[in-house]
Amino acid sequence: MANSAQWLQGARPRTLPAALAPVIAGTGVAAYAGGLVWWKALLALVVALALQVAVNYANDYSDGIRGTDDERVGPLRLTGSGLATPSAVKRAAFIAFGIAAVAGLVLALTSAWWLILVGLVCMIAAWYYTGGSRPYGYAGLGEVMVFVFFGLVAVIGTTYVQTQSWEWGALWAGVGIGAITSALLVANNLRDIPGDTESGKITLAVRLGDARTRWLYVALVAVAAVSVVLVALATSWWALLGLGFIAVAAQGVRTILDRANLGPRLIPVLQQTGLATLVWGLLVGVPLMFV
Repeated sequence: MANSAQWLQGARPRTLPAALAPVIAGTGVAAYAGGLVWWKALLALVVALALQVAVNYANDYSDGIRGTDDERVGPLRLTGSGLATPSAVKRAAFIAFGIAAVAGLVLALTSAWWLILVGLVCMIAAWYYTGGSRPYGYAGLGEVMVFVFFGLVAVIGTTYVQTQSWEWGALWAGVGIGAITSALLVANNLRDIPGDTESGKITLAVRLGDARTRWLYVALVAVAAVSVVLVALATSWWALLGLGFIAVAAQGVRTILDRANLGPRLIPVLQQTGLATLVWGLLVGVPLMFV
């Protein structure tokens, strides 16, 4: 059976910047708008982290029972490797979903009741990414849903629960975070094209093929850069510090554009893109907290 270190690996901690960044960016916009509420920001962070871990365990479970991970190249998968039973991994996912639900309920009851519906939709989307009889992650829609839920919904939601108002800065920050987080999934799916093709998992990368998937990654990084400028136009020019994320993202872009890098050689791109996501959130969000 899996030990604690392997369960931690199964939670895929390298993906957690995708949960931290939108909360930091959204809180920065809220602070600039004069609506910063620290305890709500912390609860939003709990929701984001718990949902990310829940998605990771849910994907581990669903891909594992389908056999998608049998020939996997990349981080440890508990179900596919046989280190944990499917039921145990599924239970871990539900525990994480439960933590997200409790924190989200507190935010909804102290902000707006309809956020309960938003949270429910988020959890359903998280489960059916690879779960259910017709998972949308197997139909090439994974990047779209990541953009919407880990970008737009996460950032705008974080800002709204604190300000109770619409902020254009949150929209553009959501676009930027959504783009760079989607690039993280694109890199992951680029690496997995051979195995996913063989197992019948038709991701967007499988549909586009190797070359076009690489250019999609570059395009998403470019969108994230443009979004920094749009955030600055909507808030303060201090947000332009966020362009510093390019220094980190450039490493991943160089690796992606090198067609000789396949399979395991693409694994470092995941770490580089995750770090770029976190840097984007920090360099945009933190300055706005102190303007």
